[in-house]
Amino acid sequence: MTRDATLRRYGATRAELGQLLATWGEHPYRATQLWDALYRYPRPLEGATTLPRTLRTRLGDALPLSLELVTAATARDQMTMKWLWACRDGAQVETVLMRYPTRATVCVSSQAGCAMACTFCATGQSGFERHLDVAEIVEQVVRAAHASPQRVRNVVFMGMGEPLANYDATWSAVLRLHADLGISARRITVSTVGVVPGILRLAKEPLPVTLAVSLHAARDEERTALVPLNRRYPIADVLDAAATFAGARGRRVTFEYACIAEVNDSAAQADALGRLLGAFPGPGGAHVNLIPLNPTEGFGGVASTSPRLRAFADRLRAHGVTTTVRRNRGIEISAACGQLRSRGAIPREAPSSATMAT
Repeated sequence: MTRDATLRRYGATRAELGQLLATWGEHPYRATQLWDALYRYPRPLEGATTLPRTLRTRLGDALPLSLELVTAATARDQMTMKWLWACRDGAQVETVLMRYPTRATVCVSSQAGCAMACTFCATGQSGFERHLDVAEIVEQVVRAAHASPQRVRNVVFMGMGEPLANYDATWSAVLRLHADLGISARRITVSTVGVVPGILRLAKEPLPVTLAVSLHAARDEERTALVPLNRRYPIADVLDAAATFAGARGRRVTFEYACIAEVNDSAAQADALGRLLGAFPGPGGAHVNLIPLNPTEGFGGVASTSPRLRAFADRLRAHGVTTTVRRNRGIEISAACGQLRSRGAIPREAPSSATMAT
């Protein structure tokens, strides 16, 4: 249930909340009101005005949060926000909210740190501390939702950590996000650098989530230099597992590709990737998401230029591979892909009370 014996606000089940309220002599409908406040119409507990103030205070004491806000940052466009949280044992994680005119997406962390050691990723450079539990994962999404005027419709497991290395907690969180927050399974994306056993497990699950595979190269030697896990699960094995997922789930697989100038963005590398993915099986084949490399302190590479990105994308499309070029957001607050890390300064910008997501 939780990492400790204490019921936590976003770790307790509906039955456990009902039992708690019953021991206090509260009417059964109070459990429904509490559940709706936490999940159906998510708001901070102190703002759940359907519950009496004295009960809210008592619940706040009995149901502590899993995450304590350390600091928050908001991008210049006011549409991207990042939070640094401290867990109850001191481990630190980051969460990103990306707002759009009619919806919002939460980029959620599944681990404190990461053991995959991808060379261009700030999280991988910082090392691994521990897995997050279900309450810690779900709470990130809910508290980000508190700060968003738009409804959170998408959740991407693309924050700190390798979700499939923390499989049980990740999948339990997926079930909670789907059932309790009402987020469509097709709008939940699980990203992996290629943990083959996890991909195969995911293919057998009942919910049709989206799979994103961080590929970053078309040849094993080049990929191993960027993604050390490739020594254990080479490209052919990763693609076989992804094809199994696509066939079982009837979903197109997205392949993430961080474009690094003079490292993996040549015409020859684009053609190699096109040949590799051009015949990928499943509905819609493969989709490649080209990501201009985001700067991190521990990696000296730089992003491919816009003309080089366009040329790379065009060559992939010539091989019949659907391709998009991502517009990165939140770079100035280190909230973009590959920039999250558990410790270090985050630019503070006097966030509003809503942004603080308490």
